[in-house]
Amino acid sequence: MRVIDAVVARRAAGYPVIDLSAGQPSTAAPSPVLAAAREALASDRIGYTNALGIPPLREAIARHYREHVGVDVEAANVAVTTGSSGGFGYAFLAAFDAGDAVVMARPGYPAYRNMLAALGCRVVELPCGAQTRFQPTVTQLEALDAPPAGLIVASPANPTGTMVAAAELAELIAWCDAHGTRFISDEIYHGISYGMPTTSAWSLGHTSIVVNSFSKYFSMTGWRIGWLLVPDELIDAVDRLAGNFMICPPALSQLAAVAAFDAYDELDANVARYAANRAMLLEALPAIGITRIAPADGAFYIYADVSEWTDDSLAWSARLLAEAGVGVAPGIDFDTVEGDRFIRMCFAGDGVEIARGVELLGGWLRRQPAR
Repeated sequence: MRVIDAVVARRAAGYPVIDLSAGQPSTAAPSPVLAAAREALASDRIGYTNALGIPPLREAIARHYREHVGVDVEAANVAVTTGSSGGFGYAFLAAFDAGDAVVMARPGYPAYRNMLAALGCRVVELPCGAQTRFQPTVTQLEALDAPPAGLIVASPANPTGTMVAAAELAELIAWCDAHGTRFISDEIYHGISYGMPTTSAWSLGHTSIVVNSFSKYFSMTGWRIGWLLVPDELIDAVDRLAGNFMICPPALSQLAAVAAFDAYDELDANVARYAANRAMLLEALPAIGITRIAPADGAFYIYADVSEWTDDSLAWSARLLAEAGVGVAPGIDFDTVEGDRFIRMCFAGDGVEIARGVELLGGWLRRQPAR
């Protein structure tokens, strides 16, 4: 977020900047969503709604799983949330108690770690490098002193873009079910993958909590609307939490989001553009010397090792922005142990601008001494 602040400040000062740091689509919400929002503003009071979301949206999400994903979901198990961030808060509070151990991969999305710590949970980070394709394994879980209360897996993952194959996901969930560990499946990048199919945890049973969002595939980041798939035994707890913490998700966003499921063609065109940008980066980055890159199976990120030039990705990224006008996310945000030699680049923007960013990065790297 501080990188984004610096990018905004640089633009406000009149300096050119190419932002590869922000993890969001560059496109607006799909046209049916915008039309539905305009209609709602003209005709609806936009007041409070059910804590778990309006029934038409809960049913639309369930129908999306049944018809588009091939997973049996009932609307009663859908909880609409204020973005996936709100969903993670409800999931963690419903599933865990203070002092519980919850496992996540390192590198991983920092909000998991920070939210769990704020709730009094004990975060256990598994070092997941190239040898495990940056994803946790059953072997690593078996090596723990005791089974944890929870395991969070993101597939596709932020920051790496790596995915867990269906067979490996089944092994992880089976291990969790056998050891009383609640599996939290972060599926917010589902719909954005490049050859390797995504697998929902609920295709393997309904013991997991699935977190999803309209932010990424559906291109609705600022609308702050997401959802959970919640096992029967936790849905009442999530309902009570939602009513007390947020009252309800944003009403206008809910009314508009119902129409998101009429926009698959438009959204898949966005994914095709991401795929083209990804292909360009996978060719262009090695050409400028950045060769150690995590497998970008899905999402819209490149997670790259820049240890040839730095062991302080935070300061290095700040200099890159100040001297070349290119914004990237320092890896230290995602991995507090080894992230000082990594950066994350987002390729969800305009392809011409991204190519120019790589050109500027390459010129800047040529002026940097190797370590």
